[in-house]
Amino acid sequence: MGSSSEGSRRIAIVGFGYIGTCIGAVLADRGFVVTGIDPRPEVEQEIAKGATSIHEPGLKDLVAKGVAAGRLKATTSYDAVREADVVLVTVGTPLGADHAPDMAQILSASEQVAKRLRRGQLVMYKSTVPPGTTEDVVRPLLEKQGLRSGVDFFLAFCPERLAEGRAIVEFLSLPIVVGGAEPESTRAAAEFWREALDVRVLELSTARAAEMSKLADNLFIDLNVALANEIAMLCDRMGMDAMEVIEAANTLPKGTHHVNILVPGAGVGGYCLTKDPWFVHWLGQRHGLDLRTPVASRSVNDGMPAYTAAAVRDELAQHGRALKGARVAILGIAFKSNTGDVRFTPAGGTIHALRQAGADVVVCDPWVSARDAKAVTDAPLVASLDDALRGADAVVVLAGHTEFRTFPTPRLAELAKPGALVLDGRAMYTKLQIAEMRKLGLRFRGIGR
Repeated sequence: MGSSSEGSRRIAIVGFGYIGTCIGAVLADRGFVVTGIDPRPEVEQEIAKGATSIHEPGLKDLVAKGVAAGRLKATTSYDAVREADVVLVTVGTPLGADHAPDMAQILSASEQVAKRLRRGQLVMYKSTVPPGTTEDVVRPLLEKQGLRSGVDFFLAFCPERLAEGRAIVEFLSLPIVVGGAEPESTRAAAEFWREALDVRVLELSTARAAEMSKLADNLFIDLNVALANEIAMLCDRMGMDAMEVIEAANTLPKGTHHVNILVPGAGVGGYCLTKDPWFVHWLGQRHGLDLRTPVASRSVNDGMPAYTAAAVRDELAQHGRALKGARVAILGIAFKSNTGDVRFTPAGGTIHALRQAGADVVVCDPWVSARDAKAVTDAPLVASLDDALRGADAVVVLAGHTEFRTFPTPRLAELAKPGALVLDGRAMYTKLQIAEMRKLGLRFRGIGR
């Protein structure tokens, strides 16, 4: 695997998007020489300037530092693979037809790596893939040039486990899971991560098990959120505060942990949770199983944008206001708080439903660029929170950004119409804030509150 000196070890990261850039910037900061490989020329140009357009706390500083130190760069050429001691593959695996994984990027990347593979290299895949991909699909492609996995080079799967908004901190602290195509590859991958990050490394028996662990994680999260959402909808009907119910339920010890019901909200977005449960469902079908939990979680969570829009309509109607013609201020269209990521954001569904009902919708999200906002909706995007709130009949919070969380409640009441509705789709407001809103004449409604 190259020189024993950590500072001289070279890493090539195939796919230099969000995950690749976060990993690369951290590893460069840890003393490795990192080259990101991405087909987009703008990525190479940005990194060359010591910059990145990716919003992630701490990332811009790490990128600037790595580039200035000469340890971080990006290129559109796969030739950087030849010089690397470690190759990390982080390309996308979107949903294809019938919820099957689209493996085109994995296959293309593997073919390019295979052409440049040399003895002693460690190749690790971090893209979410169906179990068996590393051993049955990737290994034969990499071995076409005559080198053998586990003997001439090492091949492993290491699932990506980072959450946006906490990626840098989590990468430096979360346990790393690895599974090799052979035991020798498992050991090589584990050795690398222990040296690179000084974190706990779990060595699984096979690459298949490591691949399945990522799908299990994301199915669990999606199911958990679906459970929280259905509890919230029931609490809505019965006049209870779902957050109070969930907080109490989570105090019960169970197994080695506690019950841990997550937070209900206006929908689930992002690249992983909207996709990976369908991968599990597809896998079940391939193996003669009709798995019900992936369909259930996706059905519940995909229905939350419409539920949120209906809640706005019903709350306005109860106070003699029609949704048609009402000014509705949408706060946040990113799928996750304090990020600018709009991939598969549920906010789009809520906005569409409100506009279909005739609402006059205006959008404010300081984390999202105008270009990315256009991919979600053509509703007017305003930069000023004051301008968004001014004259609003309803304020609908769809991302819990800090700017929204800390905005003074008296100012909100001053700008919005008297008696305006504040609908919290992200369980953002505390009980004290809610009480203050009501004292100021605003009406509050949450998902399950």
